[in-house]
Amino acid sequence: MMTKPVRVRYQTIEVGDMDIHLCTLRDKQQFSDPEGEADDMGISSATWPLFGVVWPSSIVLANHMLDYDIKNKRILEIGCGMALSSLLLNERMADITATDYHPEVNHFLDRNTDLNSGKNIAFEQVDWANDESDLGKFDLIIGSDLLYEDEHVLLLANFINNHANQHCDIILVDPDRGRKNKLDREMIAFGFISSYIKPEHTDYLKESYKGSILRFSR
Repeated sequence: MMTKPVRVRYQTIEVGDMDIHLCTLRDKQQFSDPEGEADDMGISSATWPLFGVVWPSSIVLANHMLDYDIKNKRILEIGCGMALSSLLLNERMADITATDYHPEVNHFLDRNTDLNSGKNIAFEQVDWANDESDLGKFDLIIGSDLLYEDEHVLLLANFINNHANQHCDIILVDPDRGRKNKLDREMIAFGFISSYIKPEHTDYLKESYKGSILRFSR
């Protein structure tokens, strides 16, 4: 249940023939950190609301997950934000765990799980730079729009490696912020084979998508 005085909006995202209902922040101007929790974590007022809106890359990822083979796979979504893909995979009865750094994500995840009448989605608040989680290992790891800064590349690669089974697939949707080659090098060093594709048929977006779907496997 929402406990923070921010303005929200309700929307439905169509992913294929599935409707995912979301309560999100009304816009990127929302901010509420009365106890300074986010500030103590290094989340500024400017970046605070970024978790709470639906980004094009997250919609691309959800569409990619619509028909993805999830049988017998334990799945992790990294930096889930509004967790669109986790909610979709939950509708598909997948074994999905969602993670994020932002302190408000779990409130929205619980609310949106209820909106979709879904089963509880496991969630853990994690810090890539200080990973003390008990998440364990996964067969499939997914995420979207994760590489905002150069320093995130190594942190992300290490976090993925820490939670990837020996045989694991990684799917990351990236809007091409110029860091995918750097991530490639780090992932190859961990024994992954890398490739990327340009998503097709993104007419579900308001504007053309210039990013890529990065794929790693071992």
